[in-house]
Amino acid sequence: MIDSIKSMSNYIDAYQKSIQEPEIFWSEVAAQFVWERNWDSVLKWNFQTADIKWFEGAKCNITANCIDRFALTMPDKKAIIWEGNDLNTGSKSLTFKELQIEVSKFSNVLKGLGVKKGDRVAIYLPMLMEGAIAMLSCARIGAIHTVIFAGFSAQSITDRVNDCDPKVIITSDSMVRGEKKINLKKIIDESISQTPQVKHCIVLNRGDEDINMNHGKDHWWHELMHEASSNCEPENMNAEDPLFILYTSGSTGKPKGVLHTVAGYMVYVGYTFANVFNIQKDDIFWCTADIGWITGHSYSLYGSLLNGITTVFFEGIPTYPDHGRFWDIIDKHHVTIFYTAPTAIRALESFGTSVFSSKKLSSLRVLGSVGEPINEEAWHWYHKNVGKGNCPIVDTWWQTETGGILISPIANITPLIPAFATLPLPGIQPMLVDENGVEIMGNEVEGNLCIKFPWPGMARSLYKNHHRFLETYFSIYPSLYFTGDGCKRNKDGYYRITGRVDDVINVSGHRIGTGEVEDAIEAHSNVVECAVVGYNHDIKGQAIYAYLICLDKTVDVKVLKNEIDKIVSDKIGVFSRPEQIQIVDGLPKTRSGKIMRRILRKIAEDDYANLGDVSTLLDASVVDQIILGKTKKISQS
Repeated sequence: MIDSIKSMSNYIDAYQKSIQEPEIFWSEVAAQFVWERNWDSVLKWNFQTADIKWFEGAKCNITANCIDRFALTMPDKKAIIWEGNDLNTGSKSLTFKELQIEVSKFSNVLKGLGVKKGDRVAIYLPMLMEGAIAMLSCARIGAIHTVIFAGFSAQSITDRVNDCDPKVIITSDSMVRGEKKINLKKIIDESISQTPQVKHCIVLNRGDEDINMNHGKDHWWHELMHEASSNCEPENMNAEDPLFILYTSGSTGKPKGVLHTVAGYMVYVGYTFANVFNIQKDDIFWCTADIGWITGHSYSLYGSLLNGITTVFFEGIPTYPDHGRFWDIIDKHHVTIFYTAPTAIRALESFGTSVFSSKKLSSLRVLGSVGEPINEEAWHWYHKNVGKGNCPIVDTWWQTETGGILISPIANITPLIPAFATLPLPGIQPMLVDENGVEIMGNEVEGNLCIKFPWPGMARSLYKNHHRFLETYFSIYPSLYFTGDGCKRNKDGYYRITGRVDDVINVSGHRIGTGEVEDAIEAHSNVVECAVVGYNHDIKGQAIYAYLICLDKTVDVKVLKNEIDKIVSDKIGVFSRPEQIQIVDGLPKTRSGKIMRRILRKIAEDDYANLGDVSTLLDASVVDQIILGKTKKISQS
């Protein structure tokens, strides 16, 4: 376990040292990990060129730190507990020693298929222990893993695979979510037909016979593992070697391949996990995020194992077979730390509280929230009913690009205010700026959230597109990392995230680019042009509202909505379907052709009195027409 902060005064001292002497601070944190060679320099950075390097000259392997040292010192401790979707499936577990053996064997499987250091490997698996084994095996041999969420369509897989050129794809014959069974292999087959660079597909057999195995290209996981040696020493990695690529949506249609490197990510994720959750050696940690997202990477897998903590994987959904499933799993496995999304909390809140009468939840000592800002009502419901009023809620703010948590309470240490992310963690230097990049000083203020100094876990680039990395994060406010979020700072210096200020929509914790959805919708033969925006939603946090210009304006809107849902689901995934659609005659555009989504967001939220300046629009009358159409739509529904 990494040393953690024990008191508020301890936090203040650590924070001050991390700001005043950052290189000394992070070298002391890093010294708690296993290194094959120490660093020559702690930090080199230039935000003007988006060039950041931590622990240059050092050599290490993240799996030596999150598997091998614990397989030696506590081999029989459970590393991963897996709970299946179906109650009849039950649960399974791997000790640290067993995990070491499985990872070593699968590492040799990858080597046997020609995978070497620097090669990319795509993983398209549900929440199974094999997903963890695949990720860790890549890290062990120096391959770069890119996990693709097992809810993405074939086209979304193709887009990501064509960008990162993996040699191997790892998938399963099928997955289950509630009562729904999905044939993942068929989706992969459709994608691979468009990605000839993929040489091999490893398939986990879960008993689905209705699949096609292509001779010479497709391989059964269990057959390869049966022949593999259980001895594989970890590859010595340079500190700045890539660890993984994880794709996230941008404001344009093309997903961004966020690139994280070995040493800085390891140090930061291990440190923040230990501190934010106030870890104790016998904790059972459950993060409900899928490994296809950064939360699943950083805290379901790497952060927990780096601290020798047991982590829980759950393949199912919170409402199957009933809406008490989360609470049953907590009681069954004596979970002490529970980390989930506000979307899940709000969805379960809608079922009421009667379910809690039969649940103990007495093992819980810390609750967490991640993925989007949590509203006060959900915070209080979570605290009262799940935590029984006794568990602190760490409302964590961070991003795929940040690698780990940046602003959060420290459990049982930071005084809490509902819906506030509270204070920056050691090493994080936030600032609020106005639209011109001028820093907004003092408290009781609001602005755009930037970070002015690097931290070890931050992304180093976008895969094969450093220019886009520079343009997206460092050019809007030169020499600052711009988060894309708005933020308030209260009288106590606490931070509250107010939401996205760019063209990315956060639906149920999934970041979705407006361009990506618009491209999909415009594939419909009746849609000439569209604009999508996010609007506040009681359950999802944000939902998608789509404004459509159609060739045939007399079309049945319900039929059109169903057709668009199918297209969006096929091209991106079901989570990207618009909640609402509206057929319009035109869109509010500036004279240069830019769609004013600011206005469309206001209309979607019925905030007609606060539309702001419309004088720059090419045709301001379009706004009144859209409002009239929306009010008519509401009256007819």
